Amino acid sequence: MDSMLEDLINEMKQAIEQWFDFIGDKDAQHIVKRTPLQVGIHDYGLLEYAKGRVSVTDTELDFLSPKVKTPLGEPAELLSEEQVREKIVPRLAAFMQQQLDNLPSPAIIDYKFTFWGKFRVREGEVRLPILRHIDEAKKERLLEAVASYIEMKLDGGKYPTKPLETFFLSRHLLDEQLFPDPDAGRIISVFENILELNKGKKERLAEHRSNIVNALRNWVEETFLPRYFEIRKDDWRQAEYTRKSDVQLEETEQGPIELLLYTAVSIIKYEPSYSRSTGLAFLDRAVELGSARASRFMKEGSGTLAKEDVYFRDELVECAANDVFATVTITMKQETEESYARALRFICRLLRQGFPKSYQIKLKSGVKQFLPVKGLAKSGTHRFFANATAYPNLYPLLEEYAREAMEEFEWYADTEGEKSCMPGSYAVFGLGLADRSYFALVEEYMKQVDDEHQSVQNDFTAAFVEQHGVNAETIPTLVTCMLHGTDSIKLKIKPAMEEDANARLLLDKVSGLRPYEVERIVYMIWGGVDKLKTAAAKAKGEKAELLSGLAQAATGPLSGRRK
Repeated sequence: MDSMLEDLINEMKQAIEQWFDFIGDKDAQHIVKRTPLQVGIHDYGLLEYAKGRVSVTDTELDFLSPKVKTPLGEPAELLSEEQVREKIVPRLAAFMQQQLDNLPSPAIIDYKFTFWGKFRVREGEVRLPILRHIDEAKKERLLEAVASYIEMKLDGGKYPTKPLETFFLSRHLLDEQLFPDPDAGRIISVFENILELNKGKKERLAEHRSNIVNALRNWVEETFLPRYFEIRKDDWRQAEYTRKSDVQLEETEQGPIELLLYTAVSIIKYEPSYSRSTGLAFLDRAVELGSARASRFMKEGSGTLAKEDVYFRDELVECAANDVFATVTITMKQETEESYARALRFICRLLRQGFPKSYQIKLKSGVKQFLPVKGLAKSGTHRFFANATAYPNLYPLLEEYAREAMEEFEWYADTEGEKSCMPGSYAVFGLGLADRSYFALVEEYMKQVDDEHQSVQNDFTAAFVEQHGVNAETIPTLVTCMLHGTDSIKLKIKPAMEEDANARLLLDKVSGLRPYEVERIVYMIWGGVDKLKTAAAKAKGEKAELLSGLAQAATGPLSGRRK
């Protein structure tokens, strides 16, 4: 047994050496030179042993970088937990420390490094730290870099900063080995300063905010909540929290609660709609921990919006918004054009102030109109915009709302599955069916649709054809609708499209498209390129030439060859 154990330890050492060879291939020194806020790359390693196999990775969920594996013959018997703790771990800890002391490039490893082991033993599975390493010199250098960066680039800054710098800074400020007593107010102030300096460019601002929110979320899930809750993941990887009865929140820990609330509100307001449940779960945990402010958020909203922006009331309409639950409650006291105008202005102002775009309207109204589009949810949000579309004088305001609301990967909160639709959908559909001057708006909408997760545009396209027909005015918009529809779309437009004038317009419209895009349109109209070729063969004169031209445009190296 001693011989087998010695062989196994040697195999583990070999796997560790191979892992260092693998991560050492990168030019670590060049990487960390990008910013003084990074002093090393790797801060985690995991050695796994099970059924005679050893592997070393830098994460438990590492699907991208290859695992270094060393096959071993099945041992005569499984290891015991005692052997792991007393014989293996001390030897591996000493060996790993030697490796760290003799790195070819110090930048390979961050200022802190934790090496974990996960072993399959007779008693089950043992997971324990093998080595925790802190490089005090690197740590001090990093603390100085953080202080200097905040002073020079943020407190005294006047120019936009780099997202990479925010990525590292946000994690450092929440790292309790760097800052054992985090100052929540100061941290939040630094984050808000970053966002203020970078507010000029929407995409860059979103990247900075995403880096901040991800760092906060990691801190909440991995550092703060585990102190007070037992956390278990269900089959869908959703966290289930159970309050620990033996750990109480001290008065001195109200700062971290503020960070928890800041994280929750940031997720709810700025992250995609599917993340809202996480933000709400964080608020629930804050309520469980006794936060009166969290309870107030649940009832009244986050408080980040001005009172006049979240509540309006007069003799015509009453509007109230809660950004935590992403709801707008609208009570129509009088069913008039001006009532809907005031409600629309209220919603537009909300969205401009950062209200979640994946929201829903709870409408209290005696009027129950819906758009003539099959497949749409019969929701309060739908009903509000259908009612508003009945007033032509409101069309410019509805367009203003639609342009403010439209955003890819966001959906109205009271729709799901096949009825999911991007914010702005009902206003765009209503305007597109009511007035041809809004065809351009329809095309802009279609170009933002996430057709992998939304299909109601198919139903609108069918309603669009029924309302406006197939002609010179509608074909450009119809082509855009088909390009952003799904394969399940059902359009009965083949006879109309085979008319000479329409076929000529269609061929002209698709001339600049890629073959696979033309093929997609051909499939929606004729059912495939081969069927179009058959129609062309039966046609005569110019019609035959036009249909053949369409078939040729749909054929090429990028074509998906849909038959």
